[in-house]
Amino acid sequence: MAVLILVKKVLRTFRHIERRFIMACGDNGGCGGCASSSGCGTQQPVDLTVKTNDRSHVKKVIGIVSGKGGVGKSLVTSLMAVSQSRKGKSVGILDGDITGPSIPKVFGLKDKVRSDDGKLMYPIVSKNGVKVMSVNLLLDDESDPVLWRGPVVGNVVKQFFSDTVWGDVDYLFVDMPPGTGDVAMTVFQSLPLDGIIVVTSPQDLVSMIVEKAVKMADMMQVPIIGVVENFAYFHCPDNGKDYKIFGESHIDEVLKKYNLLLLGRLPIDPKVAELCDAGEIETITTTNLESVGLPE
Repeated sequence: MAVLILVKKVLRTFRHIERRFIMACGDNGGCGGCASSSGCGTQQPVDLTVKTNDRSHVKKVIGIVSGKGGVGKSLVTSLMAVSQSRKGKSVGILDGDITGPSIPKVFGLKDKVRSDDGKLMYPIVSKNGVKVMSVNLLLDDESDPVLWRGPVVGNVVKQFFSDTVWGDVDYLFVDMPPGTGDVAMTVFQSLPLDGIIVVTSPQDLVSMIVEKAVKMADMMQVPIIGVVENFAYFHCPDNGKDYKIFGESHIDEVLKKYNLLLLGRLPIDPKVAELCDAGEIETITTTNLESVGLPE
């Protein structure tokens, strides 16, 4: 039922956006169907940024992004939330990875999202007070696949932001859709991001993809807070040595090229994986991200 309500709201959002584009131009056909759109002088910029509802007061929205999947973006999102929560901040997580949501499992959340009026939704709150909204908290079975196309996925993320009763939140971390395609672009354009954190891993190929994410943020005029390198090394408990399982890091080249700040290097730690699988990420001893400074 909750999924049906959400999909209906997404379809209404599509129609609303179409009307706004048409209103921005005197041509009733809208810019998308106009053969002269590239040279049109009557087009006006349209603000597509979505707003929270009147029962939500979010101070800062921080996006956690990556140029590709599989680099630990959701883990970094969770660790950032845990770090800020331990500092006494009110924290929320918007799980924007709609087709591959993992935040609820990491925090051990089993309850389903509820709605009193069929319009606004209440996030599920973790043991230590982190508010979470994720598509897996709407599904009857968390293993059910979400077979939605890009435009629908992008609008679901927007609905999560605007139609969730976040209450008072200091930091809302958005686990962004992976990649630099249309879904990620929709989120960049639609959510009022105060900054992003880019997640990467040591491989040369990943560093190249990180550059794509950095350039995308620059094009969208979103500030980059810094970069977190995941899977940086493995610390052997037997001999105390660090081993670079994925080879030498190439991130320093990207940092220097774009004048970016390295926020932290996270090790490969089987204990962290165990905590995530058990839904006990909030019991982690150290996040290795405690010193990260965020915009106030």
